[in-house]
Amino acid sequence: MAQSVDESSKSSSMSYTVEQLVSVNPYNPDILPDLENYVNEQVSSESYSLDANLCLLRLYQPERMSTQIVARILIKALMAMPAPDFSLCLFLIPERVQMDEQFKTLILLSHYLETAKFRQFWDEAAKARHILDLVPGFEQAIRNYAIHVLSLTYQKLPPSVLAEAINLEGPSLDKFLEHYIANNSWVVEKGQGKGQLISLPANEFNHPELKRSTTDSIPLDHITRIFPVLG
Repeated sequence: MAQSVDESSKSSSMSYTVEQLVSVNPYNPDILPDLENYVNEQVSSESYSLDANLCLLRLYQPERMSTQIVARILIKALMAMPAPDFSLCLFLIPERVQMDEQFKTLILLSHYLETAKFRQFWDEAAKARHILDLVPGFEQAIRNYAIHVLSLTYQKLPPSVLAEAINLEGPSLDKFLEHYIANNSWVVEKGQGKGQLISLPANEFNHPELKRSTTDSIPLDHITRIFPVLG
């Protein structure tokens, strides 16, 4: 237990120090080693700092760039979807560096996620386990993103669509479903024939009628103050 507390304290201390360095000396190349170490710390502690990672990419010179560190930054950025972090990071990586096979793979994975082509994503990810497995929590982060996309798209969906999106089946899928039924207000209903449908919570995207217009959301007395009646 003491070791866990020490590791947590070390992580917090490093985070605080690196964030200070980024804030005070964002263009000082002397902080490169600290920023690289911090990327590894983010991986091991499953934490994340986009600002620190962007700072590192800005400071990198192509001949000094560690492809291993850059790959980890991009993987962490993928895990942050739907935030646009991956594109922000990629913009700071020279095009010739992007031609490296591992970066081409990560760019392809990003495309599949952005276009919600989850089957293709998981197929391609299976070929890149040697890269992705170095970053703990990757699969769970992508599953969270997939659920986010499904919740914006569907009111109800068959289990097969969910299974494809999160790359789970059998007992693993059942356990996943049980968790979301218990904690996220999902409901399993009978579909046509012998099939089932998963009913997702309503939101303004999968139930457009819930989206309120601007005038509906502004109290009448506020409107009359903005547009006084002309006498």
